[in-house]
Amino acid sequence: MAEALGGPAEGRLAVEIRMFLQFCRVEKGLAPASLEAYRSDLSQFSRMLGPSAAVTVHDVRQFLDHLTKQGVSPRSAARKLSALRNFFRFLVAEGVWKEDPAEHLSPPRIWQKIPKFMNQGDIERLVEAPRADRRESVRDRAMIELLYATGLRVSELCSLRTSDLNLELGVVRTTGKGNKQRLVPVGRAAVAAVREYLDGARGALLKQKASEYLFVTARGGPMTRQAFWKLLKKNGKVAGVGHGLSPHVVRHTFATHLLEGGADLRSVQAMLGHADISTTQIYTHVARSRLKRVVDQHHPRA
Repeated sequence: MAEALGGPAEGRLAVEIRMFLQFCRVEKGLAPASLEAYRSDLSQFSRMLGPSAAVTVHDVRQFLDHLTKQGVSPRSAARKLSALRNFFRFLVAEGVWKEDPAEHLSPPRIWQKIPKFMNQGDIERLVEAPRADRRESVRDRAMIELLYATGLRVSELCSLRTSDLNLELGVVRTTGKGNKQRLVPVGRAAVAAVREYLDGARGALLKQKASEYLFVTARGGPMTRQAFWKLLKKNGKVAGVGHGLSPHVVRHTFATHLLEGGADLRSVQAMLGHADISTTQIYTHVARSRLKRVVDQHHPRA
């Protein structure tokens, strides 16, 4: 029987989970969505543990087996195991536990999916889809142009303040995961679209109201993720590219087109705000396809 590492599932473990979530919120600066994901995964593990007086490697294996029987995807199971690992490491680092029961466990195997992205013609039709005769359309085009020009996450795009954008320098400042700030260059087309929006449509939408947010709705409030998702889908249908379209697809398109144009992986990592280069490496299919084209075009025996 493995040495007892934690306390009872009801009581001590619940206190330890709260300690960890507090650490993630205050010390690591995680976003509310990330905190809720941790809370959900750890609570699920705690409930399954039941009245057990200890957390052992056997308990963690049983939890993973339970997820498999419930039909949870390998990717979701790997995320839950990652949450447990971070939790266990925190308790060991704080001296609460002596050992990490998940230290030597391997995560479920995940087949890597190539991110969906749009070709140049599709993205151009999407950008042209909003009709410029309405103030909302001017805003929509500015948002789509800026999203494609910077690869921001949809939450980062919607939370932009007017002070975050410097049109003269062509850069935008955004705060991403872990409360980390980064500067991302903005291309000429996006600068022109945002400038047109600021020159007229934004004031008409606000109707004399004040707002620190860059993109606003007809009610004068900040654009929400859900509202932007809907307007993107609407314009995608107009452009004929609505199937499977999402803000994340546009973000993937930004990264893919950069790499196709010759950008290096480290630069793309910095612009996407990835903490680890391994996250950005999902785009290496682009580099491989580019190398193949180079060989086909230039090798004498290709």
